[in-house]
Amino acid sequence: MRDVLDELYRRWQAGESVGLGTVVSTFRSAPRPAGAAMLVGTDGTASGSVSGGCVEGAVYELANEVLGDGEPVLQRYGVSDDDAFAVGLTCGGILDVYVEKIDSGTFPELSRVVESVRTEEPVAVATVVRHPNPRWLGRRLVVVWPDRVAGGLGSERADAAVLDDARGMLNSGRTGSLQYGPDGQRRGEGMSVFVNSFEPPPRMLVFGAIDFASAMAKLGSFLGYRVTVCDARPIFATNTRFPDADEVVVDWPHRYLKAEADAGRVDNRTVVAVLTHDPKFDVPVLEVALRLELAYVGAMGSRRTHDDRLKRLREAGLTETELDRLASPIGLDLGARTPEETAVSIAAEMIALQWGGQGLRLAEVSGPIHS
Repeated sequence: MRDVLDELYRRWQAGESVGLGTVVSTFRSAPRPAGAAMLVGTDGTASGSVSGGCVEGAVYELANEVLGDGEPVLQRYGVSDDDAFAVGLTCGGILDVYVEKIDSGTFPELSRVVESVRTEEPVAVATVVRHPNPRWLGRRLVVVWPDRVAGGLGSERADAAVLDDARGMLNSGRTGSLQYGPDGQRRGEGMSVFVNSFEPPPRMLVFGAIDFASAMAKLGSFLGYRVTVCDARPIFATNTRFPDADEVVVDWPHRYLKAEADAGRVDNRTVVAVLTHDPKFDVPVLEVALRLELAYVGAMGSRRTHDDRLKRLREAGLTETELDRLASPIGLDLGARTPEETAVSIAAEMIALQWGGQGLRLAEVSGPIHS
């Protein structure tokens, strides 16, 4: 829902009703993840996407029906065995889309959600999308980290169970559906609750104010990271040279990273790209980075530079387990030459490590495209 949140809130503030279709579950190679959303207004306009084009038409029609009668619908889309085009999802996946009517009456907590998202305060929205009692459908809990709650699902037992699980999902940044008994029983069936987690964007820390860093900042921003470029040399670390970075910091890289870690501003989603290939900068910052629980730590340099760097890091006391976290030489083997191509190879390695990809040509591998 993040992609359409601003538009949804604008219409909500204007007193309009909209139809909102949200992907709540996916199976096999579904094209969009849980949380992807499509908004349909009473004026016939649409924004967002639930499938990258496969079933948008069907969801559009369903959203208009829901706008008319106000009854939410949980609809499954997939490929039939008889006709691959019968339902529209030609990619071979299956997805469940929950379509509901949203206005100030059905979602009074929306302003609180938007405020939290805009201030980068973690918030999750838990919505009942399936229940044997139709009156439960659409009920929701809004969970603001760490201890604020708004709304309710229908019983104290259900609220307690979903609240506990939603906090766990929010803490780990996960979005998806949970299954319970009709009254929130953990060993039961009948109620499905979709938890949509909104966390601040993950951070990308780029050390070294060089031309490769400029390309990396642009691509990192495109991928949804909050990008920081840091270098100890004020003549190079300027906002003018890095317009795509969210912030440019003049500081010694290791000192800046340690301060950010001590302040709790880096986590296991944070990626670090050390592009200085100068031992007086990169060895100290890698000594800090490799001892943190980060999503990715990569360092630029030749294989000779890499070998020398490993020697220096071992002398600094890093263990082999810590050194195994280092991606160096940085990036995948794409044959990259330019700063922009190199940035793509680095980003590709980050994505592959995040999702368990092999970095191979899809044409040369078998099995599901999305693992």
